[in-house]
Amino acid sequence: MSNLIGFSHIIVISLILIAAFLAINLKDILSAVIALAASSLLMSLEFYLLQAPDVAIAEAAVGAALTTAIYIFAIKATKK
Repeated sequence: MSNLIGFSHIIVISLILIAAFLAINLKDILSAVIALAASSLLMSLEFYLLQAPDVAIAEAAVGAALTTAIYIFAIKATKK
């Protein structure tokens, strides 16, 4: 059982790194914001796996939802 938990941590952290790499290197700003939201959502999953559900809920609410919405509204308000 412990190996399965360790393996899930490795998978989630690898996915966080991939999403963060995409957020940095994507040319389209909206795609980068979506990759950043995915990274934040995966971080909230990692916090939950680390048995910190309060931190996971805060990260999901603020990082994945609110911050992403603010970025998308800011992108829509700007001209190309």
